[in-house]
Amino acid sequence: MYSFLREGEFVQITVEDEGRVTGFVSRYGDSDSDRGAFLDQFFKQGKLDGTKLTFTTDTVHAVWFDFKGTIDRGEGKTLEDEAYYVVQGTLTESHTDANKKVTSKSQEVKFKSFPRDM
Repeated sequence: MYSFLREGEFVQITVEDEGRVTGFVSRYGDSDSDRGAFLDQFFKQGKLDGTKLTFTTDTVHAVWFDFKGTIDRGEGKTLEDEAYYVVQGTLTESHTDANKKVTSKSQEVKFKSFPRDM
């Protein structure tokens, strides 16, 4: 489990056989219809190749995420420390409006692993 964009949000990443990645993003909704509601967005696809990590979430309430970056060791000394692992790269958030127009916003992110005992 890793931090996500805001306090209380997180992303869970599970590496399976042959570099296949599953998981989900748990985040607060931003639109008028879901503002403040907790939303889970499962990965539609994900892959880990060495330290290169990519994933795309399912669309929930007209929003989805694409991530391209790396997963590396962080400054945490043990698995019980925050940031033992760090996921960093480019996160693109895409929205579809009522007219089916897609707008996207990319940002550089750094997600720190939660302590293992949480």
